[in-house]
Amino acid sequence: MANLSYAVPGLVLGPGSGFSQEVQDFQRDLRSLGYIAGPIDGQFGNGTALAVAALIYDLQNYDGSGTDGDAPVAIKKYNQGSLTGQADQALVTCIAAMLDDDSYPKLPASGDPAGDNLRALTAIQAMPNPGVPLPYLLAIVNQESAMRHYQVPTRGNIDNFVTIGLDRNDPNNPARITSRGHGIGQYTLFHHPPTADEVQSFILDPVKNVSKTISEMTDKFANYVLGPTASQVADDRVAEYGHAALNPCKYPQGDSRFQADCVNCLKSAPPVTITSGTTLWYEGASGTYARTQYHVGSYSNVPQRSKIGCDWPYAARRFNGSGVNSFDYQAEFLLKVLAQG
Repeated sequence: MANLSYAVPGLVLGPGSGFSQEVQDFQRDLRSLGYIAGPIDGQFGNGTALAVAALIYDLQNYDGSGTDGDAPVAIKKYNQGSLTGQADQALVTCIAAMLDDDSYPKLPASGDPAGDNLRALTAIQAMPNPGVPLPYLLAIVNQESAMRHYQVPTRGNIDNFVTIGLDRNDPNNPARITSRGHGIGQYTLFHHPPTADEVQSFILDPVKNVSKTISEMTDKFANYVLGPTASQVADDRVAEYGHAALNPCKYPQGDSRFQADCVNCLKSAPPVTITSGTTLWYEGASGTYARTQYHVGSYSNVPQRSKIGCDWPYAARRFNGSGVNSFDYQAEFLLKVLAQG
């Protein structure tokens, strides 16, 4: 059995005053198991409480299935009973079993996260003909992970694990983690834990990770801007350009600016101000930009997407889906492209 500092008879972890080594060790293990995105700071805050709730939900319900395949283990097999909803010793026993089980792949950590992040970004910038304009690809990577494959420890936060993003989009079970993005490109899995092969390939390898992002982005460009079905159409694009053929760049192939001069294209587009609760997603839209759990909803000096001259801004929005959050994601993405200049 794993030697855990918080495996103490009668100990129940919860909000307290100040730093606790037991809480920090607890957070580190939750991070390794994929239930918390950080920080690992020894403070039992809301993020740790959400992680506990998500883990307990899975221990009670999750059989390892996902829309993209099955996990190598079923989380509920580790449930040894007596779960109370708290971070008590019944939960600690489950965590120890998960940590001890070699068939449960753990998230990797780095001994040199800053260096590994720099090497990852350098390798991505050197990718030949990625198929997505490089400034747009870098903006997606910035949007998804702040260009970090690994978290870099800071004072009071020892997190050096691979970057992870946790979505909780089940209104009937708000504690449940519905998907997890991994690494610099935040390639998303809908099963948990990842398989050993998934860890060894695109979770550990940032270039393979971003290759997944490139494949998804090119698919969104080809199939989720103008169809082929009505549900795959980008409404903002149709409202602003109609059903004219997809435009990969305003410059022709062979021009040195083809899919390379994106920053200047955005600089030449008129800037617009977006106000949460007021600015329509597009002319004639049924909704407005809004503050959500993921986005602030208001933005200044956003390049007007209809004046940029290509369809990648619409593909970037569909990369994030089609709901209210996707429009905020698009605005933030465009500002990140612009910031490269």
